Amino acid sequence: MTNQQHIRNFSIVAHIDHGKSTLADRLLEATGAINERDMREQVLDDMDLERERGITIKASAVRLEYTGRDGQTYELNLIDTPGHVDFSYEVSRALHACEGAVLLVDVSQGVEAQTVANAYMAVDERLALIPVVSKVDLDQFDAEAVTEELEEVFGFAPEDIVFTSGKTGEGVDDLLEAIVQRIPVPAGDRDATLKALVFDSEFDPYRGVIAYIRVLEGTLKAGDDILMMATGKEFEVSEVGVFRPQREAVRQLSAGEVGYLAASIKDVKDSRVGDTITSAQRPAVQPLAGYREVRPMVFCGLYPAENAQYQALKDALDKFSLNDAAFRYEPETSVALGFGFRCGFLGLLHMEIAQERLEREYGLDLVATAPSVEYRILTTSGEALEVENPAHFPDPAQIEVIEEPIVQARITCPYQYVGPCMELSENCRGQFIDTDYREGQRVIIEYNLPLAEIIVDYFDNLKSATRGYATLDYEPAGYQGANLVKLDILVNGDPVDALAIITHKEFAERRGRAVIEKLREVIPRQLFEVRLQASIGKRIIAAERIPPLRKDVIEKLYGGDVTRKRKLLEKQKIGKKRMKQIGQVEIPQEAFMSILRID
Repeated sequence: MTNQQHIRNFSIVAHIDHGKSTLADRLLEATGAINERDMREQVLDDMDLERERGITIKASAVRLEYTGRDGQTYELNLIDTPGHVDFSYEVSRALHACEGAVLLVDVSQGVEAQTVANAYMAVDERLALIPVVSKVDLDQFDAEAVTEELEEVFGFAPEDIVFTSGKTGEGVDDLLEAIVQRIPVPAGDRDATLKALVFDSEFDPYRGVIAYIRVLEGTLKAGDDILMMATGKEFEVSEVGVFRPQREAVRQLSAGEVGYLAASIKDVKDSRVGDTITSAQRPAVQPLAGYREVRPMVFCGLYPAENAQYQALKDALDKFSLNDAAFRYEPETSVALGFGFRCGFLGLLHMEIAQERLEREYGLDLVATAPSVEYRILTTSGEALEVENPAHFPDPAQIEVIEEPIVQARITCPYQYVGPCMELSENCRGQFIDTDYREGQRVIIEYNLPLAEIIVDYFDNLKSATRGYATLDYEPAGYQGANLVKLDILVNGDPVDALAIITHKEFAERRGRAVIEKLREVIPRQLFEVRLQASIGKRIIAAERIPPLRKDVIEKLYGGDVTRKRKLLEKQKIGKKRMKQIGQVEIPQEAFMSILRID
């Protein structure tokens, strides 16, 4: 059992693409946690999706053993975290399990939005911060500029800053020594009643729920009876272990240590992230402070491509929500798509990643509706509603005020692209706040933007306008009133609830026409005429028709009386009319996706 004085728990936090995972690789190499044969890039990013996209999606834990310059061996528990704003909840949970954090800054980019956000998150948790400048192997390495920026923004002393390179390994030994010297020893009495915090979990089909835990008080070992304080359920621990970086069983976990436990927990609802685990024989009086509830910002419907897969989708969502605490879902039905679920996400990337993980990890074929946001509606009767599904919007005559969510967006781009960025933001109903000209010809432009505008194709257009150089960060900035309307899409006179859109009245006609024209392209021709219409309330603002496929019924006639031809054509006409009354128009997945790509 490791002496508590020789344990250090820390996390690496930074803006996206500042080199967290690469630095973590060098730390694993320097401490011998992984041998040269098994070494690869982004060792802790074990999801295929993470490796393909080059981003961290899930926080990962690993135990390192480091022999300090004083000759003493230390146990370092590292939790590598994501950098993208959509996964900031993963960072907050990781920081909850640590006493210190390595604040990483890219030498070429300097301090960026998520650098500041993560630093404040760590300060709120009262963690010790170690400022680290990465990528010092780059040619344009300007130590003085970055040091001044860190001093100005956070107040770090120049002598406290560690300079490293995740590529070459330069400065990694200095960083390990700084972790040992500056990060506090974890508190907690190993003889006290057991208190362990669940900071993450996953589902193993053979062993049930595997809970990732940080032990704050007491000791835990296989054979112990534990109590989950949130649900009141009791279980017997079958295994405890640590991450090296693969799971490895150990005899026990004590106060100050990070690891995992397996206890044959079969129901995913019995183990919640943020729950406190205590001893069943000698339970704690008060649970630990859990995590602040995360509110989703973007919503969409997920439906199985075949109705027979509904139960498989429900089981997959249960297990997926265990591994992703910010994901929310509830059952819903659609006339067009049948039974499915309304799902909530923190942002567009979170939504995209979740759908892809569900399809890959659980073998599902899903249909996703166009994303929407949560609106606040005050009705004429004084009732306040929160509506995230356009299909549930009340009648326009009953609406007094509609408020939409606003985000404060920070666009970082080279100075020559300021004009296109501002033009794009103004076209998306943005309200200009400020521009900040930085070193290295970089400009940070701040706008208040409606969230509904940026979840469609704002980021893609921003990248196109700046030849890929712009980066976008945003954070919630409350709600504000807007002149919004519900745009209904009708197919043969019947509204398709899954295609309904909430849009600004000024853009409604243009958007409705664009949707209808796109649907005409992607919906295949039927044996009967298909009428497509866009409407606001009872008013039709755009219409198109898909002509029917025509069979030449008079092909077999060779001459003869003209009345025979007329009789066959009339019979066909009656058949088409009847078919139109009972026929169902199949709307392909491409139709729902096309709404996202409307210019």
